[in-house]
Amino acid sequence: MAGQGGVHNFTWNRIIPRECQPDPYNILRLKVNMKWEIAHEPLNYAVDCLESCGVGPGMVFANAILKRDPNFGVIGLVPCSRSGTGIDLWDRGNFPYEQLLSRAKVSLRDGGIIRGLLWYHGESDSKRQKIPRHYKSKLIKFIRDLRADLNSPILPVVMVVLHYPKEELAKKFKFVNVVRQAQMDIDLPNVIKVDAKGLPVGSDGIHLTTQGQIQLGNMMAQAFLTTKFQSVKFNSNKIYHMM
Repeated sequence: MAGQGGVHNFTWNRIIPRECQPDPYNILRLKVNMKWEIAHEPLNYAVDCLESCGVGPGMVFANAILKRDPNFGVIGLVPCSRSGTGIDLWDRGNFPYEQLLSRAKVSLRDGGIIRGLLWYHGESDSKRQKIPRHYKSKLIKFIRDLRADLNSPILPVVMVVLHYPKEELAKKFKFVNVVRQAQMDIDLPNVIKVDAKGLPVGSDGIHLTTQGQIQLGNMMAQAFLTTKFQSVKFNSNKIYHMM
């Protein structure tokens, strides 16, 4: 979820498409210092990365939600990404997990409501032989632990099924099919999968281009709005948080 759209040689080109533009009245971002501000690209700046942080699917997702449902309410985006982390580092007690949990709890202050988790992960694990075999069980544990720690037993999770790298990197990421299958096989309530297969990949061979991130963000928004957990009615006076 960190977003590498528009990044080349570790530098972001600072191009912000219209689908990613700020909405000063309806889309907020929880900064690294736990203060709210108007959300903007790069969404994960300072939370996860500095120079190499670019366009991700988060702003697209929020804008697409409001375009499809103008009465949805104010959306608070809570970036918690940690680039390059394997699924084993998202165990309860490790820094990425505890950072996510603490930021999620801060977002609940002043009456906020957590509406879901956006999960886009797996490239690092597709390079290692041992981890992919345990990816499914570790991801299930992560979701169950987070739901328990947030006292949200059916927390909605929109999960991206990993895309394929460019052909020249196939040997480096040779376990991508194992990770993809593990993600496909997750069978938990309120977990909906969005397949990133076929989305455009950038010059580094592995991260999605800006256009790919735009497509993915729209796919995630569509998935979120059309699933059964949307039966919960919204209150336009509340702030709904997406991690």
